[in-house]
Amino acid sequence: MAGPVAFFAVFFAYPVAAIVGRGLHADGVWQFGRFGEVLGRPDIRDVLWFTTWQALASTALTLLIALPGAYVFARLDFPGKRLLRAVVTVPFVLPTVVVGTAFLALLGRGGLLDELWGIRLDTTVWAILLAHVFFNYAVVVRTVGGLWSQLDPRQEEAARVLGAGRLAAWRRVTLPALVPSVAAAALMVFLFTFTSFGVVQILGGPAFSTLEVEIYRQTAEFLDLPTAAVLTLVQFLAVGAVLAVHAWTVRRRESALRLVDPARTARRPHGAVQWLLLGGVLTTVVVLLLVPLAVLVERSFDTPAGYGFGYYRKLGTVDPSGGVFLVPPIDAVWNSLRYALAATGISVVVGGLAAAALTRRAGRLVRGFDALLMLPLGVSAVTVGFGFLITLDEPPLDLRASWILVPLAQALVGVPFVVRTMLPVLRAVDERLREAAAVLGASPLRAWREVDLPLVRRALAMAAGFAFAVSLGEFGATVFIARPDNPTLPVAVARLLGRPGELNYGQAMALSTILMVVCAVALLLLERVRDRSTSEEF
Repeated sequence: MAGPVAFFAVFFAYPVAAIVGRGLHADGVWQFGRFGEVLGRPDIRDVLWFTTWQALASTALTLLIALPGAYVFARLDFPGKRLLRAVVTVPFVLPTVVVGTAFLALLGRGGLLDELWGIRLDTTVWAILLAHVFFNYAVVVRTVGGLWSQLDPRQEEAARVLGAGRLAAWRRVTLPALVPSVAAAALMVFLFTFTSFGVVQILGGPAFSTLEVEIYRQTAEFLDLPTAAVLTLVQFLAVGAVLAVHAWTVRRRESALRLVDPARTARRPHGAVQWLLLGGVLTTVVVLLLVPLAVLVERSFDTPAGYGFGYYRKLGTVDPSGGVFLVPPIDAVWNSLRYALAATGISVVVGGLAAAALTRRAGRLVRGFDALLMLPLGVSAVTVGFGFLITLDEPPLDLRASWILVPLAQALVGVPFVVRTMLPVLRAVDERLREAAAVLGASPLRAWREVDLPLVRRALAMAAGFAFAVSLGEFGATVFIARPDNPTLPVAVARLLGRPGELNYGQAMALSTILMVVCAVALLLLERVRDRSTSEEF
């Protein structure tokens, strides 16, 4: 636990505490009275209420729509499965401002629904909920589906032989085994929607605001650091309470499971029900995920002179008027890949150590650490970004001019995904296997290498993929620390969208398309590596 604790203490707790301290400590006096003033405002109470209920609704809707997809990708074998599994992860790495813009093009004035049926959903909560499902669909499919594909189907078949119906066998055998991974996926979706920023800012308009949006407004627009600090602490406490409840309830349901080769559990669809389910999932993926992506691609080619590569060619040039970058926007592609690879390495090492420590049921300290690891997903990225700027500016941690600052910020978001992806599988490993290895003379390190690692190698590959994808699309903290001569793709897209003119908008759509392609290719390569490692494990 020493490595993960030190990492989070230096690069998360210290920056967040510093920025909150600046907001609540002025002229040598702590301004705790600001809590009553801020929380007593009706507009702030409305923000708190909307933040909570929309996150709950988004989580429930995402689980309802994505769990059938998790089953299809885990247990059914069909042509194009590997490619489609990579494609459904692409929305998750898109910057939230791009997701909001894509749904605005679909649901807003002049959008697809407006042109076809005269329906507009922008500035309504339905647009926000649908965009959240679009963004988080892959979280459920890959987190739940990863474990589901390794559950031994013979246990459910044995229950049916003993007289249980199909639904009863699934409810009594499979569902209890899936509860930890479903809870982990629900927790991640809730945290992302509870702290939603870009989607709500673009689709919600002035009528809707989350805590994250309000923190940004108070910090960047009104320069009211005390109010922003109060809201940050409120968000921190709310997320901490959710994590504590999750750790207490889910831990009691975990048990050792029999894990098998995923290749042995996936079968061709048979029967009308499975074919209908496969068709429904494919339709959902096309309508909910691919159509918004297609809109982005179409707009990247729609130039004033007609369809062509004009916007893409402009990405290789520097705006002579000064623009928003000191380098050609296309350089953001290499920067993002370089940063994402470094962040993935940090996330896998820190998250892997943390997950390994959390499997040793060592009392309340470890359970509390389990919850703390998820806090970066629930703390304002605006706060983390500003915190990096004001704390990591003096020796021995003067990192403002170093390129590693961006991967460190991205890894803060990647580590929780590594932990939550690996932990259900690690805890499902039968402890008797480790004990048998120890009895036969294996050291703890060798027991981990010979027992745990072969069983969790697939989960480790999935965790690395998630960390890489999250790092590619991280925006909230990166936008404050990425330098103009080294922008990332999400930062470049956001800055282009923030400037008027068709050229800037078209270049933003072109960069978004490149981000989608890069992510899809990376995830497809990961699927091939994962499949090879899986076939070697069993």
